Amino acid sequence: MRSVRVVRSLRLAPLAAAFGLLAACAGTGGSKPPATVAALYIRLDQATQGYQAALQQIRAGNDAAGQQTLGQALDTLKSASVQCGSTAGCDPQRFFSAYDRMLRLKDGSFIGDESPDDEPQTGMALDQRGAAALPEAQRSVTLLHGQKLSELIAMNGAVKAALQMWLTQWRPNLIDAWINYQYLRSEMWPQYKNADLPEALLFGIMAKESGGKVHAVSRSGAAGPLQFMYATGMRFGLTNYNGFDLRFDPAASARANAEYMNEQLKVFNDNLELTLAAYNGGEGRMKRLVGPDTSVSFYDPRIYGQLSQETRDYVPSVLAAAWLFLHPDSYNLRFPKIDGVPGSITLKRAASLDELTVCLGSAGGMEEGWFRTLRNLNPRLDPQQEQPAGAVLQVPKLLEHSYASRCVDGPWPILAADLHNAAAPVVAAPPPPPPSPAKIRRYKVRHGDTLVGIVRQLRCSSVQELAEMNHLRHHHISVGQELKVPECR
Repeated sequence: MRSVRVVRSLRLAPLAAAFGLLAACAGTGGSKPPATVAALYIRLDQATQGYQAALQQIRAGNDAAGQQTLGQALDTLKSASVQCGSTAGCDPQRFFSAYDRMLRLKDGSFIGDESPDDEPQTGMALDQRGAAALPEAQRSVTLLHGQKLSELIAMNGAVKAALQMWLTQWRPNLIDAWINYQYLRSEMWPQYKNADLPEALLFGIMAKESGGKVHAVSRSGAAGPLQFMYATGMRFGLTNYNGFDLRFDPAASARANAEYMNEQLKVFNDNLELTLAAYNGGEGRMKRLVGPDTSVSFYDPRIYGQLSQETRDYVPSVLAAAWLFLHPDSYNLRFPKIDGVPGSITLKRAASLDELTVCLGSAGGMEEGWFRTLRNLNPRLDPQQEQPAGAVLQVPKLLEHSYASRCVDGPWPILAADLHNAAAPVVAAPPPPPPSPAKIRRYKVRHGDTLVGIVRQLRCSSVQELAEMNHLRHHHISVGQELKVPECR
């Protein structure tokens, strides 16, 4: 596996040779593949030729034509790989390898002015050339300290397994995280951008940590959209401000997370996997495990074997979510279109966030309702506490008109207020039942018995209680006498 610390300088000649191998005959030992398989490999060859043509166009400065050629090559590869999966004798790994390379080119990877005879360049030199070739919007999404994020994500088995989870069992969580993030983006993304960190990484961390629920609190006490522990949050300025825990503030949390990531990237020499492991499992523990060799892989048994299962799962899950942020269409994933432009409303009548949620209903096509978004954008407010008329609340801009038409006059604010003010009847707790009288049994005194011995034997009373119950004077008993003894409960 490649070290995530080093961005390799990939040259055109070895790249062409690699694709030539991918398109070679499928048979082992020189045997000729079946006609159906050979036809699929021809389409793979066509796709790889399209990749090389796109690479040449982009290197020549014709980005638009290069992206169009690349898109056609990806479409050819997708349809052929689907048929390969159901065709006997076809090797899907050939298609996966080509697919991975094409996605990385789409990200701006493998772009440079190297010649086959060039010596391998340093990561920074390659990064500067690659960054210059990318549009501004793409640089902001894909670069980590000038390095291409997709080059830092090794498409190994752990990341592929996490991709499958995000696309299957975790898919609803991923979509919810995307929706929540789009409304929080104007607060969180500038903090990451100012720190020279890619947006895809911010999304990956948030998707795994809280799913974009600003008020999330874990069992271990981590809090906020990026799940800071109390002590770590304090170290990065997430203190209590006028009674409000700043870990729940999206902008402050994103700023603190960016500062933490940059701090640990410096400690681990831009090894992203180790930095993410430190964020989840503690930087002190990771420093002790890694020692001075920050080029060591996160998956090295000396590191991986000493980590908790949570951290082993966490790192590839974050990277997989970031990868899907960059390439949703390439994994048959379609994120909903969200108008997350920020706005605000000034309350015309007193209302709580709960009441606003009721009167807004499914405005703007939000079938799940607006409670989560209103909570996320107004983290300092108790959702059940009425805010006075004149209070300014943060909302998506698209809700400004909906508020004016639905929540100022008419039946909906009246209904919302009625539901808000309703209270379940308070039922007084019934008085505890009186203690049941102790049951009595009989004990016949035998030769050698004493009152103390009887109490010790029965273990259910005391000498004083037994004497009072039987009206004994001076604790005197006689053989054959029947004593009343309380029965054990």
